[in-house]
Amino acid sequence: MSTVPSAGPLAETVASLMSRARTALAELVSYRSVADPRQFPKSECEDAARWVARAMDAEGFQDIAVLDTPDGTQSVYGYLPGPAGAPTVLLYAHYDVQPPLDEAAWLSPPFELTERDGRWYARGAADCKGGVIMHLTALRALREQGGVPVNVKVIVEGSEEQGTGGLERYAEAHPELLAADTIVIGDAGNFRVGLPTVTATLRGMALVEVRVSTLGGNLHSGQFGGAAPDALAALIRILDSLRDETGATTVDGLSGEGSWDGLQYPEDDFRGDAKVLEGVGLVGTGTVADRVWARPSVTVLGIDAPPVIGATPSVQATAGALVSLRVPPGVDAQDAAKLLTAHLEAAAPWGARVEVIQRGSGQAFRADTSSPAYAAMAQAMHAAYGKDLEIAGQGGSIPLCNTLATLYPEAEILLIGLSEPEAQIHAVNESVSPEELEKLSLAEALFLQNYAASKAS
Repeated sequence: MSTVPSAGPLAETVASLMSRARTALAELVSYRSVADPRQFPKSECEDAARWVARAMDAEGFQDIAVLDTPDGTQSVYGYLPGPAGAPTVLLYAHYDVQPPLDEAAWLSPPFELTERDGRWYARGAADCKGGVIMHLTALRALREQGGVPVNVKVIVEGSEEQGTGGLERYAEAHPELLAADTIVIGDAGNFRVGLPTVTATLRGMALVEVRVSTLGGNLHSGQFGGAAPDALAALIRILDSLRDETGATTVDGLSGEGSWDGLQYPEDDFRGDAKVLEGVGLVGTGTVADRVWARPSVTVLGIDAPPVIGATPSVQATAGALVSLRVPPGVDAQDAAKLLTAHLEAAAPWGARVEVIQRGSGQAFRADTSSPAYAAMAQAMHAAYGKDLEIAGQGGSIPLCNTLATLYPEAEILLIGLSEPEAQIHAVNESVSPEELEKLSLAEALFLQNYAASKAS
């Protein structure tokens, strides 16, 4: 029977690589790789993709390819061969990031890695450029400690945040490319800093844009207000219909009664993590875990309306909003999108014209936590953290997971990552804990050793 090497030498090697990891992360976050050419040049994403390809080349990867995916973005693939007969592990992360939002609200430049209070701040530091560095650091450590014991495929996506499905469609057209025995998705996060966690479920997502029209053009509010139908007021009523009096999501035809039986999320902890203001209540009913992991949730992501500064006394002829609907495992995202569309159209007051355009979607995911790969990860996490592994849900979506589960039904899929609550991903002042990066890099390296040993026994 094969034996798993002790964590001691590997832990020391990972620790010695952290300065290099910081330098690499600083380089990668410097690219403003928001996969939306309306906000940032496409060249920023292309440059980030080339950086990833160069990093793979420096680590001895073969078959490196920058893949042009159907949504107009690029993903980067590489293959690192292991010993003959070894299993194959696919490591996933993404280099595209959310927009920085209000750059003036950042305490340091969003695309410049800055250390402050023991954390590294930058857009993408945790979600998910840090995940790219985690994979590279784990593989570097193994190479310095005698070699990588499995065949490794790495795929780094360029459109995860937009939900436009480029990599999913590419994988479906080239199913042999990402085939693996086990898949590690490096885009989740520990339930709390220092608490090793794998994510067992992800909510699916439907993203729609709703446009409301009532008039041929804006009108003077004094001359016409009171009788002229206001498109912005109509939009507000439509959006308000998506929540009940408790604030829970209500989309006609969509159940909101799911429950979560695993690790719970204490309300006080949630309030602190979410930075809920004193005196402001949480929305919805049931436990916090029910609400964020097992039930649908609607969010208005943006509204097209005149800004306060510069507004004129006008009745608005048109208005629009971008609406995200998260749905739990067991709910088809496309069905949810149809229900959301029908709800928005039916909720329009005064005969206002409503157009709903679907902008993105992704299916929910549920992992098999009883698989051998989870046992190998539990052993690795305990060695890295000195604590037992916890299993949690996550309210976010990673559309690729279900595509991979469909393409490779025998593959075991695990979700780990750096997006713990303090990381504040998608918000201003996103950051990563370097201690988490070090421990998770170690855990991933140990997992690859454990998994190879379990397959060899």
